[in-house]
Amino acid sequence: MNIKLIKGHFSAADSLELIDNIIRQKIKFQENKIQQNSSEEDIKMREKRIKELQDNLAELRVYLNNSSNNITLDCSIHIS
Repeated sequence: MNIKLIKGHFSAADSLELIDNIIRQKIKFQENKIQQNSSEEDIKMREKRIKELQDNLAELRVYLNNSSNNITLDCSIHIS
């Protein structure tokens, strides 16, 4: 199964808004799982993933803030 989430050309600001919202939801998901699970190993893994997502978002902001062109986004979820 394939779910097409985003496909098209967007301004840098709109691209950032879309991706920022998706990443923030993923971070919330990981934070909620930390609260539900008490395994130290699982907590460390989720904290590492949150940090990676935050770093990716920071890199994206720099990239898009330096871009004056329209951005092409193509985002799908592949379920197998």
